[in-house]
Amino acid sequence: MLETTDFLKSELKKIEVWENEQKDLWFWEKIGRLPFKLLDKITPKFIQEKIGLAIDELGNYIQTGGQYLLKEESILKKFSPKEPLPGHELLRIEDLNQVPLGKMDEVADQIKNSRTKFATIQGATTGIGGLFTLAIDVPVLLGLSLKVLQEMAICYGFDPKEKSERIFIVKCLQFSSSDIVGKKAILEELSSFQQENRNNQMISQLQGWREVVTTYRDNFGWKKLFQMIPIAGMIFGAFINRSSIGDVAEAGQMLFRKRRILERINQLEKAR
Repeated sequence: MLETTDFLKSELKKIEVWENEQKDLWFWEKIGRLPFKLLDKITPKFIQEKIGLAIDELGNYIQTGGQYLLKEESILKKFSPKEPLPGHELLRIEDLNQVPLGKMDEVADQIKNSRTKFATIQGATTGIGGLFTLAIDVPVLLGLSLKVLQEMAICYGFDPKEKSERIFIVKCLQFSSSDIVGKKAILEELSSFQQENRNNQMISQLQGWREVVTTYRDNFGWKKLFQMIPIAGMIFGAFINRSSIGDVAEAGQMLFRKRRILERINQLEKAR
């Protein structure tokens, strides 16, 4: 389908509807935040240290990409023809700027479904071990979240090797686990991301980046207490991780998609 300005604006409106629907945490999320201070008190020191390490690793990711930096080849292959013409090498991320929005959406949906299924299995597995698997589950879930957000970035032609994009990714992560006030503030911050001096602006807005992991961790809340119950731990672990990765993937897809649509609208209007 030809991507006219009218078409792109209609797709932009769909994203704006989604943004308006992010009004509040649902009931379980609200009460899930309440007892984490209690959970902290009964959590063994070595688990606390593991969670603290996850917080530090997020800082490393912002600065250098660290161990979470994704290799883009596996995503780019999904956009490449099965039998490329002679002399045509694998696509580069910048080449995706020319890919139709529909194809971007198709690959992003495939990835979202795949990662959500993986998170479900991973959550059920760690749910068997009860409270002690928080030492594994929180860092693993953080890693899965950063991975799927990087994949969403690449799907829409943005390179997570760039520091500014990693900052955007962390803001997406923060958005997915924030309350209504936080979501509104983050949307306002991201709306100015395309403007000049965006790096300095976004870095200053991320001075309290440790709060991102704290909020992300608190998102588990009392739900993780159910992991101490045999059998129930598997069920709740699977559900929690599935919903968490699903929310993160959806937020990443919508927010990166919005940027790509806005860029294309701007290009079309300039070309008039």
